[in-house]
Amino acid sequence: METETETEADVVVIGGGVMGTSVAFHLAEAGVRRVVLVERDGLGSGSTCRAAGGVRAQFSDEVNIRLGARSLEAFTRFSSRPGQEIDLHQVGYLFLLSRPEDVAAFEAGVALQNELGVPSRMVTVAEACRLSPLVVPDGLLAAAFSPDDGHCTPESVVLGYATGARRHGAAIRTGCEVVGIETGGGEISAVQTSRGRIRTPAVVCAAGAWSAAVGRMAGVDLPVEPLRRQIVFTEPLPDLPRPVPMTIDFATSLYFHAEGEGLMLGMSDPDERPGFLLDRSDAWLPRLTEAIGARAPRLLDVGLTGGWAGLYEVTPDHNALIGEDASVSRFLYATGFSGHGFLQGPAVGEVVRDLYLGRAPFTDVAPLHAARFAGDALRPEINCV
Repeated sequence: METETETEADVVVIGGGVMGTSVAFHLAEAGVRRVVLVERDGLGSGSTCRAAGGVRAQFSDEVNIRLGARSLEAFTRFSSRPGQEIDLHQVGYLFLLSRPEDVAAFEAGVALQNELGVPSRMVTVAEACRLSPLVVPDGLLAAAFSPDDGHCTPESVVLGYATGARRHGAAIRTGCEVVGIETGGGEISAVQTSRGRIRTPAVVCAAGAWSAAVGRMAGVDLPVEPLRRQIVFTEPLPDLPRPVPMTIDFATSLYFHAEGEGLMLGMSDPDERPGFLLDRSDAWLPRLTEAIGARAPRLLDVGLTGGWAGLYEVTPDHNALIGEDASVSRFLYATGFSGHGFLQGPAVGEVVRDLYLGRAPFTDVAPLHAARFAGDALRPEINCV
């Protein structure tokens, strides 16, 4: 039986969302003996369980394509490893394009995705409207679609990884806030928590939007800012043909997918400013209504039943931070995913496991090291919604 407070660990994983639980699972499964995950609230209580649940490999950056495709493979096998039903619906992702420059960028992206084994393709406006019947063609030039993409349930993914991690011997401490990280001579010696001190030589920061503060505790700069995003749900649409792909109007960022008998809707708000805001606001609804009216006007007559606000963890180039700090030995991080962390969780758990064990990951994540910002080596990802 696990004791109430761990006093020593081989590695402490900070953050109990999909990234932290995936890292803990992969480390424990690989035989790392004393893995301790700490989460100040409940598992998935940060950004993960407020995510839209989309999973895809359609990206413009080769590393993201590889991470997305590897994760999709893991999601399809999730019921056997780690062993949890996640309600995966591979209904596809459909990006609607109305600007010539976006069409050119997505054509290049599809070509790269195809080279890497992703079955994405450019489709005509007519086919896009057949794939997603709520869409009207006004102003559209083309679309991009991949049938393997889709969505699943974030809470179930977290539960599966947490259960699997425990089964392999990891300890998970919820209601356990990190208040300090002890370092000296470029090495980690302990993590201070609200439930006691854990002696450890290694830390993995998977704290999402809160990662910058965790990094500062160890003297590590992680340029991550929190940015509120909101989701709403519609009343049932019993006459809507199914399946409905995850549909994204790329110019406005409006997206929707089936959720129960209705739809989940979301959209970015260009007026939103960074901050830890989790209360719902109606300020974005006029812009949402305008985007719906232009792209899926039938939805204007459908009522809303609720929604929530969550936090993106945004970096300056909207791409992730994955690596080990050059100055503080054994301070590893997986954060800053700028809206695509949930869908990359399985693959990133593998990568961090291998970085910790000194093995070469299945794909080179060196371009995502946080040092790229100091060296002006930004790596922008355009397929963010």
